[in-house]
Amino acid sequence: MMRLALRLCACGVVATLGACQSVGPVTVPRDRADYSDAISDSWKDQMLLNIVKLRYADVPVFVDVGQIVAGYTLESSLNASAQIRSKDSILGNGTSVGAQGKYTDRPTITYVPLTGGRFMQELLTPIPPVAIFKAIQSGWPADALFWLGVTSINGVRNARTGPEGALAPDPAFERVAFLLRDAQATGALGIRVRPGTDGIGAVIVTIRNRTAEPESVARLQELRQTLGLSSGVEEFPLELADVPHAPDELAVQSRTLFSMLQALSLRVDVPADHLTEGRAGAGLPPAPGQSERLHFRVTSSTTKPTDAAVSVEYRNHYFYIDDRDLGSKRAFALIMMLFTLANIGPEGTLPVLTIPTS
Repeated sequence: MMRLALRLCACGVVATLGACQSVGPVTVPRDRADYSDAISDSWKDQMLLNIVKLRYADVPVFVDVGQIVAGYTLESSLNASAQIRSKDSILGNGTSVGAQGKYTDRPTITYVPLTGGRFMQELLTPIPPVAIFKAIQSGWPADALFWLGVTSINGVRNARTGPEGALAPDPAFERVAFLLRDAQATGALGIRVRPGTDGIGAVIVTIRNRTAEPESVARLQELRQTLGLSSGVEEFPLELADVPHAPDELAVQSRTLFSMLQALSLRVDVPADHLTEGRAGAGLPPAPGQSERLHFRVTSSTTKPTDAAVSVEYRNHYFYIDDRDLGSKRAFALIMMLFTLANIGPEGTLPVLTIPTS
């Protein structure tokens, strides 16, 4: 019996040592995917909720996930014992084996509200026009970028909000957006930086007739005429302005991220009684024949949607983007990407995920 007890104890020690392995590595694939999905879904929900809030003249609030500290504890133990009594004992001999384990997951999440200087820098500063044209060069659709990120180009105005409420775009704006998209597709639209006399590079937008197709040449000529640019000029200095201050200058008044959200809020479908009761402002319906790339729609319902790309609950209604509405999903993804590009500076490295394990 003594030998049996010793063997049991030895086996217990071997089993315990064999079970000892690092907890950290096996948690990486799971945590990376789970926390990434959770942060992404909550970020999309927050963005859509703030777009809806702006339609109701409510105050949007942005809260970033600052830091995630997930602590894991894994404890296990195994014990074995034996009792050897005399042969005259009425209790007899006995052995026992026991095991126990404990697993603890204690995440700590820090939230950082977007206020003060970061709010001014990220939401109330216009996107530089050069960033819009660089995004066009990298392959982002020109018409979608102009519809979302530009207030006016050479005095041709986009849809906007003002003291009187929603203001419809100039009829020529959507045509200009289409013509820029066509120039992008044919390779006629470009951008370069020309050294200036003051040591600061001047950004130049180029519109060249690189195709011999008569239809493309005619559309480029129409683009120049609509924007008031000379037909024989191919290079135009790019300026942040509402109207050009010199001949053959391309004046682009870009939007702030906050004004982009306001523009998107005009496309939110709100219940009819909320409009008649004055709870929400008037919006802009989709224009007839509007391009899919210039389309954005948020639908409202009293029941939870079953096929939504993103959905939030507000004022006892569900507001959502239908997963089959590709144009709206593109526009929503675009504003999400622009917010990511604007999140710069020391705080731009957040969130941080720290996972100590023991």
